[in-house]
Amino acid sequence: MSNLDRAREILSEGGYTCVICSDRDTQTSRQRGVAPLLKWLDEGINLSEYSAADKVVGKGAAYLYILLEIKELYADVISRPAYDTLKKYSIPVTYTTLTDNVRNRDNTEFCPIETVVMDIDNPKDALTAIRRKIEDMKK
Repeated sequence: MSNLDRAREILSEGGYTCVICSDRDTQTSRQRGVAPLLKWLDEGINLSEYSAADKVVGKGAAYLYILLEIKELYADVISRPAYDTLKKYSIPVTYTTLTDNVRNRDNTEFCPIETVVMDIDNPKDALTAIRRKIEDMKK
């Protein structure tokens, strides 16, 4: 079984929001949104040998996966902007559902993280915008 297949299986059976797998390691998260991706970025873990499976991937999460240098990604749901961004950076992507945009948790508007990076075209600027938006949302 490939790392991506293993990550997908763990995601679907374990009630996780995000799973990353390499030949030597598997990490899981039940945190929502981009929180697990920011945690792994802050920890400085090299994920270049990891495959990832995620419940929902918007453009903000796509930029974080690019910064994490993951090998490949599966998403239950992915937005078109996220898909296009990952393809631009040559990250193989598979998915179950492709949507125009990711919605917020109560489905009243677009996801605030995807919205804040919509007009950004590089990962480092996206990270800055995401961190700023999360701080604003905490206030």
